[in-house]
Amino acid sequence: MSTAATPSADVAADAAILSALTASLGDGAFTVARFRDNIRIHVTPERLIEVLTALKTRCGCVYLAELGGADYLKYPGRSGTRFEVHYVLRNLDTSGKIVVKAGVDDPDPTLPSVYSLWPGADWMEREVFDMYGIRFEGHPDLRRILMPDEFTAFPLRKDYPLRGRGERHNFPKLTREES
Repeated sequence: MSTAATPSADVAADAAILSALTASLGDGAFTVARFRDNIRIHVTPERLIEVLTALKTRCGCVYLAELGGADYLKYPGRSGTRFEVHYVLRNLDTSGKIVVKAGVDDPDPTLPSVYSLWPGADWMEREVFDMYGIRFEGHPDLRRILMPDEFTAFPLRKDYPLRGRGERHNFPKLTREES
């Protein structure tokens, strides 16, 4: 016997989350976009923590399934901010899912950290910082997680050259025994 929800039940669960969030915060706190079976909420950085807190405490979205970034530099037809961070939240009781997106721009892309809501966001925020240079204000240990500390660039930015800038030649070579 399968316990997986049916597609129509998933859509209803997602709609229930959106309805509860709208009832809690009102219409002006966010904008909604739909893509296939996903509901995407766009919020300003100033309201990000308020919306995420409401989703967790009032809408049952207690599980942060994913946190990632994207660079939309020169993206065709795009007129918004250069960077977006997305948060995929799940309601484990209803199988509901909602995607929250917040955009930031250069020269100092910064968002509030969600570590206080989901301690599991620790490494996810560090990865976004390491790859895109987006800072998370209030993060307890925001430092590189994938790249060496000496690395000064952000390799997933669209303006970073595909072959790098020659940085790898500046790092000491380690043998297998030394690593």
